[in-house]
Amino acid sequence: MNLNERTLTLKQKFELGKNTLIEDSRVEISFFQFDQIFGRKEIQTTQEWLKVPDFCSSSDDGIPENEHFLYPVFHQKNFRSKECILLLHGLNERSWEKYLCWAEYLTLQTGKPVLLFPIAFHMNRCPSFWTDPRWVMPWLRKKKEKEDSPTLTFANFALSDRLLRQPFRFYVSGKETILNLCQLGREIRTGKHPFFEKDTRFDIFAYSIGALLSEVLLQADVKNLFSESRLFMFCGGALFNEMNGDSRMIMDRNTFRAMKDYYQHGFIQRCDQSGEADRLERSFTNMIDLSVGKKEREAFFLRSLDRIRAISLKKDLVMTTPGIINALGPECAKTCLKEMDFDYDYSHEIPFPSAAKTDESLVTQAFEQIFISAASFLN
Repeated sequence: MNLNERTLTLKQKFELGKNTLIEDSRVEISFFQFDQIFGRKEIQTTQEWLKVPDFCSSSDDGIPENEHFLYPVFHQKNFRSKECILLLHGLNERSWEKYLCWAEYLTLQTGKPVLLFPIAFHMNRCPSFWTDPRWVMPWLRKKKEKEDSPTLTFANFALSDRLLRQPFRFYVSGKETILNLCQLGREIRTGKHPFFEKDTRFDIFAYSIGALLSEVLLQADVKNLFSESRLFMFCGGALFNEMNGDSRMIMDRNTFRAMKDYYQHGFIQRCDQSGEADRLERSFTNMIDLSVGKKEREAFFLRSLDRIRAISLKKDLVMTTPGIINALGPECAKTCLKEMDFDYDYSHEIPFPSAAKTDESLVTQAFEQIFISAASFLN
């Protein structure tokens, strides 16, 4: 297999909402509708008072694409399955393109369906004009005239502007996604999903910020749906304050600094003062700083040694290996974490590049190393 060629092939075949059979692998892509119900009123009440950025005409609770959307499932046969791998993506993602080969490969190697679930306000859960150059560029130019932020780009403008206006959005969107996953899990477990059988088992492949979301999901386990789930993390799982989101593809420098300041200080103090943080909020707070909730966090990961694995990359500047070790705890990390490196130029955002100067055989080899390990663990 050539990873770049396979990605291009799948990109040409993938169309949101169109069920497709990939003839040469016999993998099918089926789409299912999600309508947000569980926790909807709670989330909407919070979203109502979040400050609306200038480029967006409606508040977060007034964006229908975020509450009603399609998600794809990769599978080999059209039958009701008893197992499922949830694939969770990274921050500021607007396209499933790079994940198509990931999902197909996991499906083929494990024989299990892979469900690609979009994080709130990501992928197809946001208005199309957020990624429309004709709409975004005037706002981007205006913002650059007012602010000195060298990493502000068209690619990260929408996320940066929304989070800079209200850093609390990051937590609210993560909470919304976890409540969505709980709703989805409950629908599947009770046999209400058209594709999965009752009492289906969920495992998770999580990349980048999807790994942090998964760690919070498993620790909180709001509806006791994920107590047996296995989690494989790739380029993710670091403590929040040890992540570096300052990236032309993720968020700009000013936003990243505002985010770190808010969550290291305001958010933690808010939780300390309330003394009544729910399980989800407490689990997220435990993942912010090394000194906060350390005993509880490390105890959870030690109890979960057999169901968590992680691969970090040596040259990853966004999710560093030390940051992941500090999240898991050194004892857990010895068993669960492996650092790897590739013989080509890569980054956190693009671990498997398609640049002309990159040896495609090396990229494919690296991809297979990662995903054979993931499939073996999740099988």
